[in-house]
Amino acid sequence: MRVRLVGSGSLPAYADGIRRVYSDVFSAPPWNEDPSAGGEYTERLAADAGRPGFTAALGLDGDTVSGFATAWTTPRVFPSGRSYGHVAEALGPDRVEAWLCGAVEVDELAVTPAARGTGLGAALLSAVTGAAPDGRCWLLTSGGAEATLRFYRRAGWHRVPAPVPGRAGLVVLLGPDHPAVTGPVPGF
Repeated sequence: MRVRLVGSGSLPAYADGIRRVYSDVFSAPPWNEDPSAGGEYTERLAADAGRPGFTAALGLDGDTVSGFATAWTTPRVFPSGRSYGHVAEALGPDRVEAWLCGAVEVDELAVTPAARGTGLGAALLSAVTGAAPDGRCWLLTSGGAEATLRFYRRAGWHRVPAPVPGRAGLVVLLGPDHPAVTGPVPGF
C-alpha cells in the first residue's frame, strides 16, 4: 500500500475508486448515507479541487484506491454554507478567526474496511496536513462516530469542548500541533 499526493488534474483518473470508497465507508453506520452519495461526492470533489490550498492523498494498492483524504485552506472570510455557520456559532468569531481561518481544513478521510488497522488512515491524514502553517489544521466530524473519534485521538487530535449546534451532532477537532492546543483539550 502506498500513499500518493495527487493534484486536481489527476483526480478524474481515480474518480471511480474514490466514489467506491466513499460509498463503502459512508453508507455504513454511523454515517448511513445513501450509497449513491459516492457519485454526488465525486461531483462535489471536482468543484472542491479548485479551492485554494486544495490537496488530496490516495491510498493505493496497485491501481486500486483503498482510501483517500482531501483538505484545503479555510478562507480568511469564514464561510457560512454547509455546517460552517454552526461552527461559527459554537466557537465565536474570535476563535474562528484565530483557530480556523487560514488553517488546513480536512474535508474527508475514508479508508476501506479491508485497509483499516494498517496505518493507512494516519498516513493519509499526515499527507494532507503535513504543510499546515504552524501546525494549524482542523476538521469537523460526527460526535457519534466513536471509532472515528478514537482514531483521531490516537493520531493526537484534540476535540474542542464547544458543542456545535444543529441536528448533526458535529464536533470540531484541532490537529496535534495546533497552537490553540497547549495540552489536552478538556472534553476529549
